[in-house]
Amino acid sequence: MKRTTEIITIDSIDKIPSLEEIRKIPRTQTLKIIFQNSVQSQRESIGENLKKELQGFQIGIHHLNPEINIAKLITDQEIEEHQLFFENCAKDYRELGKKLIFGLAEQLKVTIDSDCPWITFNQYLRNNKQTGKFKEWRYFFHGFHCGFENKETGQMIEVPLVFSLEFGDLDPYFFTNFIKSTSDYKPLSVKIYEDHADGKQINDKMLSLGKFERINSNFGNHFGIVVRDREKVEIKEYKPEESGKKRKFNFWKFIGIKI
Repeated sequence: MKRTTEIITIDSIDKIPSLEEIRKIPRTQTLKIIFQNSVQSQRESIGENLKKELQGFQIGIHHLNPEINIAKLITDQEIEEHQLFFENCAKDYRELGKKLIFGLAEQLKVTIDSDCPWITFNQYLRNNKQTGKFKEWRYFFHGFHCGFENKETGQMIEVPLVFSLEFGDLDPYFFTNFIKSTSDYKPLSVKIYEDHADGKQINDKMLSLGKFERINSNFGNHFGIVVRDREKVEIKEYKPEESGKKRKFNFWKFIGIKI
């Protein structure tokens, strides 16, 4: 799903399109504003102001090139009109994720810790065995997820591992990638251009519509988003002291990250 790009080169601030003009940009087009030397020093402040004024747009202030890139995100109206589609996508994500992670556990001959599956699979991160094959899928353990990519269809899904036996957490970027890579959904009835930003718009609107809801994870100060219409799963907070650990638990040290 590619967009066309309108490029404007400016040598004075008054040549920047007005907010009203920018708001009229269709989602099929992006705007690139290139700043010449005379106005380069004002690029960042202008970009930050555009972020404040243009809700529903992605404003990219380039760190190296003298430019600002502007793209209109998926709208609330589009999401509301396609809420049933996004709800069904979330249900499909949840079911496929559960099927894949339990199938992989069977292949690896491990029993998934029902309180915190990440504890079960963390050994593969620590022993440099992150990647492998499961049937027609390639899998890859990383962070809080196990990613799967279908070698035949190209479908991609990231299965969350820190919500007990709830595998339907909808990270904005991962959710839109799942939608865009699923052949059964093509052609998409609504365009998704900005994977993370559009995904966040979708999640936020579906939350406000009551179709999605927030859930806590196994670890404090971390939450997820799942479809509301589902069989509820109890999510337990991970407490290492209940596993017989005496020392104060440092989660980041536990996963091998020095802070």
